[in-house]
Amino acid sequence: MSSARFGGPPRGDDLQRDAGKSAHAVEHRAAAGQRVLTPQILTLAAVVVLGAIMTILDVTIVNVGLATLGREFQTSIATIQWVPTVYLLAFASVIPLTGWASERFGARPLWLVSLAGFMLGSLLAGLSWSIGALIAFRVLQGLAGGMIMPLGQTILAQAAGPQRMGRVMSIVGVPLLLAPIFGPVIGGAIIGAASWRWMFFINLPVGGLALLLAARLLPVVPRRPGKRLDTRGLVLLCGGTAIFVYGLAEIGQQGTLAGALPPSLLLAGLALVALFVWHALRTPDPLIDVRLFTQRGFATAATTNLALGVALFGVALLLPLYFQIVRGASPLQTGLLMIPQGLGAASTITLAGSLTDKLGARRVVPVGVLLALAGTAAYTQIGAHTAYWYLAAALFLIGAGLGATITPSMAAAFQHLAHPAVPQATSAINVVQRVAGSLGTALLAVVLQTAISAQLPGLHGGIGQAAALAAIQPAQTTARLAGAFATTFWVAFALTAAALPAALLLPGPPQQPPPRHDPTRARPPQPVAGSLRAAPPRQPQQKEHT
Repeated sequence: MSSARFGGPPRGDDLQRDAGKSAHAVEHRAAAGQRVLTPQILTLAAVVVLGAIMTILDVTIVNVGLATLGREFQTSIATIQWVPTVYLLAFASVIPLTGWASERFGARPLWLVSLAGFMLGSLLAGLSWSIGALIAFRVLQGLAGGMIMPLGQTILAQAAGPQRMGRVMSIVGVPLLLAPIFGPVIGGAIIGAASWRWMFFINLPVGGLALLLAARLLPVVPRRPGKRLDTRGLVLLCGGTAIFVYGLAEIGQQGTLAGALPPSLLLAGLALVALFVWHALRTPDPLIDVRLFTQRGFATAATTNLALGVALFGVALLLPLYFQIVRGASPLQTGLLMIPQGLGAASTITLAGSLTDKLGARRVVPVGVLLALAGTAAYTQIGAHTAYWYLAAALFLIGAGLGATITPSMAAAFQHLAHPAVPQATSAINVVQRVAGSLGTALLAVVLQTAISAQLPGLHGGIGQAAALAAIQPAQTTARLAGAFATTFWVAFALTAAALPAALLLPGPPQQPPPRHDPTRARPPQPVAGSLRAAPPRQPQQKEHT
C-alpha cells in the first residue's frame, strides 16, 4: 500500500510507479497526436486528390467520347483506340522514373511541373485539328500525368508519417473509386452540352485551382540526388511495349496477319522486352527490378493484375461503343448506363480489403474473378435489343469483380516483400496495370474491327460509317453489329478466365505472430518493465527481524 496515501513520505517504488505512469501518459498523448488527421494533412490530401483526379477521370471521360471522335475525324476503331492507348502507354512509361526524378529534382517542383504539363497537353488536345495531332498531344498528357499520383503519394507519406499512413492513403484512393462512377457521366454531359473539345478543356480550370493551391500548400521535400537513371532499360521496355501495341493496331488496320509488317512489329516488340529482362538481371539499379517476379506472391499478383487489366480495360472500350453504335444512345445516356460498373466496384472494394487481411488473397481474388466472368459471359449473349436491366446487372457484376480483385491482389504483392523492395514493387505493379490497359484496349479494338468486317464485308471498322448504317438500315445492320460485339466479348471472357489460375496461387492469410510466452508460469516474477530502476536482488541468507 502506498505510504503517500497516509500522509507519509513517498517511497521509492511510489516514485517509480508515478514516473512510469507519467512517461506512459506522455507517450500515449504523443502517439494519439501522430494518429490524428490534422487540418493541414487533410488540406494537403485534398490538394493532391484535386490534381490526381483529373488524370484518372480522363480515361473514363474519353472512353465515352470515342464514338464521337471517330465520327468527327472519320476514322476506324483500330485508329481511334490509340487515343486512350497512347495515354496509358505514356502514363506507364514515366511511373518508374518518379522515384529517381523526385530525389534528383524534388517532389514539390516536379509535381507542379507535371501538373502544368498535363494542363498544356489538355489544352493542345482540345485544339487538335486531326486524329494524328490528337494522338500526339495525348502522349504529352500521359507523360505529364503519369507522375502526378505517385509524387502526391510521396509528399503525403512524408508529411503524414507512418501512424496516419492508412487513412491518408485511403483519401488518395478516392479518385480510383469515383472515376468509374462519375467519369462516364461527366464525359457524356460535356459532349451533349458543348463539344468533344471540352473533354480536354475541362481539365484547365480544375488544374489551375490545384496549381494555385499546391504552390502555396505543398511542403518542400528535400532532394537526395545520387542514383543514376537506367536509360537503357527505359528505352528497351517502353520501346518494346509501344512497338508491340503498334503491331496490334496494324493488324486491325489490315485485317489480317498475312502482311510482313505486323508480325515483324510484334516480334520486335517482344524481343526488346526480352532484352530489357536480360539487361535488368545484370544491372545493380534497373528501371524495374525483375527479380521481384521470382517471388511467388509478387509474381502471381502481377500476373493476375495483367490478365484482368487486359480484359477489363478492353471491356471499358467496348461498352460505350456498343451503346452508341448498336443501341443509338447519346454520350450522356452512355455515361449513365456505365454507372453500374462503378457502383459494383464501390460495393466490394472495402469488403474485399478487410477479407483479404483475415482470409488471404487466395480466397478473395478468385471469387472476384468469377464475378467478372459472370458479367462478361452475360455480354457474350447480347443482341440488338437486349434489355437494359440485363446489361446493367451484368455490368454491376463486372464492376464487383474489379473491386474484389485489383486491390486484394496488390496487397498480396507486397505481403512478403522486405521494406526496401516496396518502392520498386510499387513501380512494377503500376507499370503492369497501365501496360495491361493499353494492351487490352488495342487487342479488343482489333478483334472488334475484324469481327465487324466479317459481319459486314463492306465495312472496314469506320465508326461513323457503322453508326450511319445502323441508323439507315437497322433491321439488317444492328443484329450483325451486335454479333460482332458478342464475339469480341468472348475474347474478353477468355482473357478474364486466364487470371483464375494465377489467382488460385496467390498467398494465403498473413502469418500471425507466435503467441507470447507467459513468464510468470515458467520463472519467478521479474521487475516491472516500465520501472525506472530495477530492484536489487534479494539476499536469501539474510533474515528479517520483527
